[in-house]
Amino acid sequence: MTTKLKLLVTAVASLVLVACSEPQQGPAQQFTPEVEVISLTTSSVALNTELPGRTIEFRQAEIRPQVSGILQQRLFREGQYVEAGQVLYQIDAATYQAALASAKANLASAKAVQLNAVNKAKRIQGLLDSKVVSQQDYDDANALMMQADAGVASAEAALQSAQINLDYTKIKAPISGKIGRSAVTEGALLTANQAQGLATIRQLDPIYVDLTQSSTELLKLKRQVGADINQEVTVDLLLDDGSKYSQQGRLAFSEVSVDPSTGMVALRAVFDNEQSDLLPGMFVRAILHHGTNDNAILIPQAAISRTPKGAALVMVVNSDNQVEARPVELGQSVNGHWVANSGVAVGERVIISGLQKVRPGAMVRTVNASDNSTNTAAQ
Repeated sequence: MTTKLKLLVTAVASLVLVACSEPQQGPAQQFTPEVEVISLTTSSVALNTELPGRTIEFRQAEIRPQVSGILQQRLFREGQYVEAGQVLYQIDAATYQAALASAKANLASAKAVQLNAVNKAKRIQGLLDSKVVSQQDYDDANALMMQADAGVASAEAALQSAQINLDYTKIKAPISGKIGRSAVTEGALLTANQAQGLATIRQLDPIYVDLTQSSTELLKLKRQVGADINQEVTVDLLLDDGSKYSQQGRLAFSEVSVDPSTGMVALRAVFDNEQSDLLPGMFVRAILHHGTNDNAILIPQAAISRTPKGAALVMVVNSDNQVEARPVELGQSVNGHWVANSGVAVGERVIISGLQKVRPGAMVRTVNASDNSTNTAAQ
């Protein structure tokens, strides 16, 4: 073999070796991500609504004097429980006792005039038939008798008014409850129906909790429990420190109008408060229990994503193992899950893990979730 031929064979062989050593370029292998899914089923879920609120006294009465005078005594201890009708303050009653005595004397005088007028009218009536007196004399006697009757009635009313004013010198509690601090002390000059209250009594057992709810949510609540929600809804109370109040209350009132500026409706619940654990003005959260949904569909919170506008989405794997983005309407939160009001159906597979690896339209391989507590979370 000639030298040129040897060089040519060597070059061809080198090219063949280089070609064999390079990796073969072919179509890229398609990667199918693996995701974890759950199949949706129905569960029994207690229907609850949590609302903010504040405690309000069941009754409140501001104590004011109804007659004027000098305050002689304060007959209660600030902060104590007082009974309806209990005397709280004593106003100097001397002038009112004198007025009562004068009214009694005026009544006695009026009755004496009345007696004289009655006797005179009887005597004239007896003489009328014998023509000793004229008809005019008889008419005058009757008029005087009627005038005397009116005088007695006026004196009786004056006596009653004097007695009422004397009674008003004892300022009494109109309701039972805890009384606050006194705004006056002995020696103060009090004026009838003055603007400044002397003290305030608050009835705290039972006690109200005033709540607000949007009109839209109230309509949903009424559809769930019927038109008369006041007879159906029980209420639990969470205090400001997160603890639960020991007594369960009930919804007692809902406003008949909507606040046009906020779209909110006022609700009122009532609670027993025998130990006075709840005080007026406390911030609380009320949980309204208004029935059970036996066909609720629960979605784990980990499966929920949000659009830029805040709408809720879930990724559903269809029968072809293809991912679909599904908008859903969410209800209440239950033990780490959301109740799905619409958007998904029983039996559909929802991705709960691996969402970052998929997008709508992608093919996936599915693995069933190992924890099936989703279906029993609310039971």
